[in-house]
Amino acid sequence: MLNKEKIDMKMLVERAKEAVSNAYAPYSGFCVGAAVLTESGKIYQGCNIENASYGATNCAERTAIFKAVSEGEQKICAIAIMSKAGDFTPPCGICRQVMSEFMELDAPVILGNHVGEIKIFQLGELLPANFAL
Repeated sequence: MLNKEKIDMKMLVERAKEAVSNAYAPYSGFCVGAAVLTESGKIYQGCNIENASYGATNCAERTAIFKAVSEGEQKICAIAIMSKAGDFTPPCGICRQVMSEFMELDAPVILGNHVGEIKIFQLGELLPANFAL
């Protein structure tokens, strides 16, 4: 298991920031990027992908998680999220629930902004009553 104290949070935020440039957001103009760090030490990036049928839209966080899972990774140690908005962009409820499927509730959720500040939450703080079977 990857040691949480050894997570380079600023680097993970930078990778999320890179992913923002790939966002497909022609309807909202709200571009988001995410980067997940897996137990194996690999990083997977994702961006939001909108669709004219809004229900078919996928968030950056889920894109990054699904990319990791589709490559055989099922333990995510941390996630970083950035957007083109000037402030911090926390994950939506659906993304929080999906995170809880592949992350421990004490895993860091790192939010970055464009002046280099970061806020760190534990997933359990953002989703205190997750649905679990």
